[in-house]
Amino acid sequence: MLNKTRGRPRGNPDTKARIAQAARELFLKHGYPGTTLRAVATAAGVDVALISYHFGSKQGLFSQSLNLLCVDPTALDQALRGSREQLADRLLDSVTSLWDAAGPAQSRMAVQDDATMRALRDYLDGELRLRIAEFIGGPDATRRATAAVGVLGGLIFTRYLNPIRSVGALSPADVRRVFRPALRAALYGRTPA
Repeated sequence: MLNKTRGRPRGNPDTKARIAQAARELFLKHGYPGTTLRAVATAAGVDVALISYHFGSKQGLFSQSLNLLCVDPTALDQALRGSREQLADRLLDSVTSLWDAAGPAQSRMAVQDDATMRALRDYLDGELRLRIAEFIGGPDATRRATAAVGVLGGLIFTRYLNPIRSVGALSPADVRRVFRPALRAALYGRTPA
């Protein structure tokens, strides 16, 4: 017997929008860690495989359903490839590229919505912190990843969400130059030469 609930529904072009709407409601209600792909699929009335088809991952679903295009899963994946020594540079490049491209309108929208800000904080404290800790490894990886997320979160807040004039006026190259020592110290416990 065939499972008729699996795969792409025929004749229903609104599937992606329905998944995004269900995800938005669940992310805002339960936060990033409290929302599962299975729960989203159930709420949208689709097979969980359709989420991967349309959004690629939970991270992709999160960013698109909340219109947080600055939380791009491929950018994080790319930042977490390569040498450990260059991780700070790759993370700063990723943050400045994504948030600068998102523009001030999206940043203002995010900061005005408490539920979206809570979901963003959950993402930073959950997914981002855990992935950084896994990448850097070692006995104090969680502590160092927590410090790194503090630096990145501070940059996001003071440059994009609630800009401080001096930080907002920095060019992307200056952001990397100014924040690199703090992020490297967070990641490695000292500033490498």
